[in-house]
Amino acid sequence: MVSATVQIFRDVIGVIGNIISGFLFLSPMPTFIQIMKKGSVEQFSPFPYLATLVNCMVWVMYGLPMVHPNTILVLTINAGGTALECFYIGIFLFYSDKEKRLKVYLVLLVELIFISLLLIVVLTLLHTTEKRSMVVGIICIVFNIMMYASPLFVMKLVITTKSVEYMPFFLSLASFGNGVAWFIYSFLPFDKYIAIPNGLGTLFSMAQLLLYACYYRSTQRIKKAKKQAAMEEVDLSEVIMSSDPKKIDTKVQDGHRGSEINGA
Repeated sequence: MVSATVQIFRDVIGVIGNIISGFLFLSPMPTFIQIMKKGSVEQFSPFPYLATLVNCMVWVMYGLPMVHPNTILVLTINAGGTALECFYIGIFLFYSDKEKRLKVYLVLLVELIFISLLLIVVLTLLHTTEKRSMVVGIICIVFNIMMYASPLFVMKLVITTKSVEYMPFFLSLASFGNGVAWFIYSFLPFDKYIAIPNGLGTLFSMAQLLLYACYYRSTQRIKKAKKQAAMEEVDLSEVIMSSDPKKIDTKVQDGHRGSEINGA
């Protein structure tokens, strides 16, 4: 049995975890505002959002009273996360090219089929909350680790390009805070299915933040160089336009016509 004091502390940490998780789910918003302004997803990867979507869906299942009682805070935040991830993926699909869009659709289809089959199996073949918690909990561990590890694809790009432009800082920071909060929550009382993925997630997020610190300055230099190159390109195009022989010839002809008219 959990004492009243521990239960209160657990609820407080759970509420804090919900708030931080809310910031985690909202943290990609600046990225998607940038995508909408540019009208393109550029090199942004959909995999962090697809991984977060399936992670939220399995945690919603874990938080159901008939699967794992007394985890309403887990259920509520992940239901909100599911809705937000669907919104982000919708924007990504709208601004993607055909090839990227097809890949996202295929992953979404696989995720929906998997969640549907898992729900049917858990509710029909497993008849106690202990068994249901164990099966869904193990799957939650796998997908939660996938969610935290999904930016590893972007980390490879960061190391290759020496730029963190396509690794959103606030997403990494929110992931770190989220991992810490839920890791503490998992010890009140101990829940290994929450502790393991969030402990590992904290380490993954810390690695992303360290990488961001390492390549932040080089990113600013690269951005400055790109901006300068773009300005030089515009200046060069103006020079070429002004020295276009056709335009010069046209001006000369117009000058002759004007003199002819004046002469007449």
